[in-house]
Amino acid sequence: MRKYEVMYIIRPDIEQEAVQATVDKFQGIISNGGEITKHDVMGKRRLAYEIKKFRDGVFVLVNFNGTPEVIAELERLMKISDEVIRYLITNDVA
Repeated sequence: MRKYEVMYIIRPDIEQEAVQATVDKFQGIISNGGEITKHDVMGKRRLAYEIKKFRDGVFVLVNFNGTPEVIAELERLMKISDEVIRYLITNDVA
């Protein structure tokens, strides 16, 4: 398994329960084929520029170990999720 880091931004106009449900959904996908080493919900922050007509977003950072299949499934679900406005999955070299 390789080390990865994913940062994703959730829409700011949804309720806290929906934010937690989204975070739990992605945690479950990662835990299904890997293990989470660090998870941090950074909270609502101002974006540097407007994304999909939003100026703010709820930032979530997750470090985990996983297989390429987990990455493919995570990326597929983040693309079709209405709650996620932007995401980035990278190899964690540190």
